Amino acid sequence: MDGGAAEPIEEVGESSSPSRGTGAQAAYDIKNEIYERLVASGYEEARSNPYFKEHFDAHFNRLPASYKLDLDVERAEDVLIHKKILEEAKDPDKRPVFHVRFLKLEEQNLDMIMDSDDTEDESEFGDALSARRDVTCVVVHEIIFSTIDKPKLLSELSTLLSEIGLNIREAHVFSTTDGYSLDVFVVDGWSEEQTDDLHKEIETALNRNEGSWSDSSHSSDTERMLAVQLKADEWEIDRRLLKMGEKITSGSCGELYHGSYLDQDVAIKAIRSDHLNEPLLLEFHQEVSILKKIQHENVVRFIGACTKPSQFCIVTEYMHGGNLYDYLHKHHNILELSMLLRFAIDVCKGMDYLHQNDIIHRDLKTANLLMDSNLVVKVADFGVARILNQGGIMTAETGTYRWMAPEVINHQPYDQKADVFSFAIVLWELATSKIPYESMSPLQAALGVRQGLRPVLPQKTHPTLLDLMQRCWEANPAKRPTFSEITVELEELLQQVQVPQH
Repeated sequence: MDGGAAEPIEEVGESSSPSRGTGAQAAYDIKNEIYERLVASGYEEARSNPYFKEHFDAHFNRLPASYKLDLDVERAEDVLIHKKILEEAKDPDKRPVFHVRFLKLEEQNLDMIMDSDDTEDESEFGDALSARRDVTCVVVHEIIFSTIDKPKLLSELSTLLSEIGLNIREAHVFSTTDGYSLDVFVVDGWSEEQTDDLHKEIETALNRNEGSWSDSSHSSDTERMLAVQLKADEWEIDRRLLKMGEKITSGSCGELYHGSYLDQDVAIKAIRSDHLNEPLLLEFHQEVSILKKIQHENVVRFIGACTKPSQFCIVTEYMHGGNLYDYLHKHHNILELSMLLRFAIDVCKGMDYLHQNDIIHRDLKTANLLMDSNLVVKVADFGVARILNQGGIMTAETGTYRWMAPEVINHQPYDQKADVFSFAIVLWELATSKIPYESMSPLQAALGVRQGLRPVLPQKTHPTLLDLMQRCWEANPAKRPTFSEITVELEELLQQVQVPQH
């Protein structure tokens, strides 16, 4: 639950990796050249359908402008594939629609590959490989999905691909104006160029998780929602007493407002009724049920919620200082060591309190760390928080890629130590005032973290902080300290730097 400043938008809404078009292509409207290429190439649809140009233009009009940047004139037929997939996705019985094709064989240096097999059959890739013992060939495929667009669809699709052993190299993710998704993944990990078996494997994986792709509600979500269904109690707010002020920011499913309630400043997170669905309603109830249980000086204070249909909103204290992301990156503040430590200690105390109460935050980042008028930092936004041991499997890829722990990215079991990893990235931000992995897209950063990538250690930072960062972002969660231990270390360091110098 934010209050006070807009959360930065993570760049996965349209394309989570750099566009495949060149800078020159971005400078003009590539659509016309692709159209002319399709007509000149004699594609049946372009030649025989009198409405082809009209349908072609309509396809582009459904998609964001960034879609054009991903296109290549030399692969003009891609547009026809995308258009066909989106049209098929209109049929509920076919969703999700997917298309698989072989892209290329790519040579890789064996020195760069872990666990390479020295006994690989040389004949598989021909004489060229026999002559060059220092390379191996990796098969690269492209997989395109389309279905009804919904929150966390990218996470579900990436989880599905990971489950069948595919490594995502690129993801180009688009939403149409009429509510459909077009998600293009470039992957490796499938050893055959032929796509028949890969197609069957994806189909089997989709069938295993058929309920999650259905437009209708499915029982597991319904049962979980009933388990946390709220009853009208002292936390229920009369919407008539809630005064909505200026809009702070808009999200995919709702808006955040500055308002007032019983003469106190509040932040109001309102869910738009036109986006209301069962998963979103479940998330709303889970967030409120957690907020009701917690009260700490370093956790944003819950005031109440409206839980009546068409009036769903969460109300918390308004944090006049905004969030740490804006403080560091938009207002360009460079922190003195003592202030850095005070901010970090506030975060640790709030997180330690949550962990002591068996709550894992799962989206710890500077955008979710808010400051009051005295610059006291409080942990906020419990939209994806979870109570440990409440049953079920922890969702993979929950949170924000730049701050996400490798075990979460890798779809492995995880616990509260995932929050400690995220804190390490926050600590690095406080020390550098830079955005983590700034030169990379979010998905590129996530793929790098899986392979051991971490932010470059800042040179002019206290050695104790550098050591703490590295222990907190250890690949092995068991080696990371707890927030109780981190708090003690940071408080001791703060005492040292505050000792008067003689």
